[in-house]
Amino acid sequence: MRKIVIFMHISLDGFVGRLKGEMDWIQLEDEIFDYAGKRTKEADTALYGRVTWQMMENYWPTAGDKPDATKHDIEHSTWYNKVEKVVISKTVIEHGLKNTMIISENPVAEIRKIKNRQGKDILLLGSPSVVHMLLKENLIDEFWLFVNPVLLGEGIPLFGSFNEQINLKLVLSKTMKSGVVCLHYQKSE
Repeated sequence: MRKIVIFMHISLDGFVGRLKGEMDWIQLEDEIFDYAGKRTKEADTALYGRVTWQMMENYWPTAGDKPDATKHDIEHSTWYNKVEKVVISKTVIEHGLKNTMIISENPVAEIRKIKNRQGKDILLLGSPSVVHMLLKENLIDEFWLFVNPVLLGEGIPLFGSFNEQINLKLVLSKTMKSGVVCLHYQKSE
């Protein structure tokens, strides 16, 4: 069975965005890009909510083609264009979107089907509302959290309420030069 893996930047106080979703507080650097890129290659599916997918879709398909594209832009653009994208949305209508599946009804049942198919891992990038939905169903297998050294005080929380305790095992922690700490947890049985 495939794993669903959260891959997300988070503030020390648990937020993934300011109240309007701004992410200007996130530390980005080549060390983080290189480290995250290794993990990204282990997935062949990206799972998004509508808002995050639209942000990604507006940038990544052509990011690697620009004359000033960085190594990260080229690598992530190539990955983004190749992987299957699954988008949870009640408003997006699928019209020949390349490598993109829109789920508008019964998202938990549909994600379970995708999880049971053959393939590599499924990365959940951004999309806190999808995280909340999947936590309630205990469908998240791993957490890759890039904890930024900032306290926001308020914003969009990564973790909403869910039904039962989920025990985790720390697999790895790595401190980046910027002070961002990557924490990799797996669900323990």
